[in-house]
This record gives sequence, C-alpha cells and structure tokens, in this order.
Amino acid sequence: MSSLGDVVHALPAVSDAAAHGITFDWVVEEAFADIPALHPAVNQVIPIAWRRWRKNLKASLTEMATFRETITSNTYDLVIDSQGLIKSALVSVLNRAAKHGFSHTCAREPWASFFYGKGHRIATGQHAIDRQRQLFAAALGYSYNPEQLPAIGISIQAKDRSKRVYLLHGTTWATKHWPDMMWQVLAEQIKTAGYEPVLTWGDEVERRRAQQITQASGAHLQDRTALKLLAPALAQSAGVIGVDSGLTHLAAALGTPTLGLYGPTDGVLTGCRGPRAQIMQSAFTCAPCLSSTCRYRGAPEQWQSQDVVPPCFAQLTPSVVWQQAHDLMDQS
Repeated sequence: MSSLGDVVHALPAVSDAAAHGITFDWVVEEAFADIPALHPAVNQVIPIAWRRWRKNLKASLTEMATFRETITSNTYDLVIDSQGLIKSALVSVLNRAAKHGFSHTCAREPWASFFYGKGHRIATGQHAIDRQRQLFAAALGYSYNPEQLPAIGISIQAKDRSKRVYLLHGTTWATKHWPDMMWQVLAEQIKTAGYEPVLTWGDEVERRRAQQITQASGAHLQDRTALKLLAPALAQSAGVIGVDSGLTHLAAALGTPTLGLYGPTDGVLTGCRGPRAQIMQSAFTCAPCLSSTCRYRGAPEQWQSQDVVPPCFAQLTPSVVWQQAHDLMDQS
C-alpha cells in the first residue's frame, strides 16, 4: 500500500506459498495493481486508492465504502499483513479471517501488530525479501529452502534485447537521488558506447528532471508509460541503471541486467535482487544512514569541481558506474 518496491519484495513469498497450493487476493495501491495481477497465484487484485482518497476524504466516501464492501464480503482462510504499517493493519481488520503479521518487536510500525491475532517474530537486519518469505511460511505453516534463489513468480516474454539502457532516476527520498550532473555524463557515455539511454518519469517533478538530463545529454525521454507497458520494456532492454526505487527492483526481479545505486539506503536490507542484478553501495563515512534527510556536516564532496549532493554519491562516479553496468550487460 506504499511503494512498488514493497510489492516486488512480497512476490517471492507468494511464489513459495503457491508451491504449497495456496492462492491469494492482494490489496495493493491502485498505481501498482498491474504487477501482482501477473502472478498466477493471485486470484484477484483489490486496488486501494489511499494516496488519492486522502487528498479529499469527503469526495472519496463512496469509493471507500465500495472498497470496504469488497473486503468484508469475501471469505478467506487467513489474512496476512506483510507490510507492518498501521494503515495496512487497519485494512486487515476489515475481514473476519484470522490475521497474521510481524510482531511488535519487528514490525515497521510496532503498533500495527496489535491488530493481528498472531504476530510473528522475524529477525530484523535481513533483506526485506527474506523477511517476507519467513513471515508467509510462519503464518501458513510450511517450510521453504532459504538457500534457494527466490522466484518472482511472474514472467514477461522478452524478445531480443534492445539497445536501450533505462536510467531510472526517480525515487521518493531526496537523499536517494543520484546527482543530475552525473546522470548527464552517464547518458553521454552510454551513447558513446553505442546504446540508447532512456529516461522515464512518473510525476511532474520527475518529468522536469528528466527533461533537463535529456536536453543536456541527448538521451531519449520516454512518454509517461503505464506500468503494464513499462515492465515489458524494462524486461527486453539491454540493461537498467537506477537508484533504490520500485522500478529498479522490478527490473532486477524480471531478470534484466540491473545495477542499483545505493547511498543512504542499505543494500543488505533492500538491495535489488535478481539473476542479473548487482548493487553499488557507497562506502562514505556516514553511509548508509537510512535517512531521508542528509545530516552530513563535513566539508563538501566534489566531482568535476562541483559539490555532490548528497555527498555519499561522490564515490559512485559515472565512469565507475558505467564500467560495472557494461560488464554486467556483457555477462548476460
């Protein structure tokens, strides 16, 4: 109900459960509904429009009532809140079935656990995918092989890979943004290597940033694209370079050669995973800080005589990034 990355992180757990004959209905933010719909173990996707509803609750009352009726009228054996937030826990109580989730010691918002009939203690400090798999196994009573590479459970037929390299610059936290000047130089290097750099966007802020980068570098600016159309494009691209974002996680999970750029966030906890995915983690003095606000107060870090903001990305220069991305693409 919050991010595309959370949706992607839950897919392997659904695949584990599907191997034991379990099927699901899935409540998901409406913008991300196309992705769980691709999983064969998902019978019904139930979109929730909380992002839109909260802007005008009064005008959204009818839609909200319809959503509530959908949840309450269905019969389930079990409800799992795999997100561990109060807002997702509140949705879980709309149905009478037994409710499972993370215990108060390990839920992202501890108070969420008080809405569950059973809270499971899943060790923190693990990757989000591993924690999801453990939660589903505990709630549904089966065992799984943690050493086995988790499957995303969805497949998109990729034709011959194109020469396009997608540059996924958009993300929520300001601290997760790789500097625009670096994107520009990276795009130029990609063009020189004979590939076509492509930028996407999802809102007006991202569109303006993408326009500035493409105008300065000659990269291609793709029109705003629905997720159900963008996913196949990512799957058949030559490669993807992106910050810690839902689209980067999706590209990695689809098997596209994907390089994730990590500064303030921790690749151990939320690194993009996939058969052809790698991450570059900053080793800056205060990284990963896990903060949406940069609190560094030391001397400015520079690249090409310009200050790098946030400074933890000063180590991940375009040349270093492109070398690793290109090597990854060559291995595929």
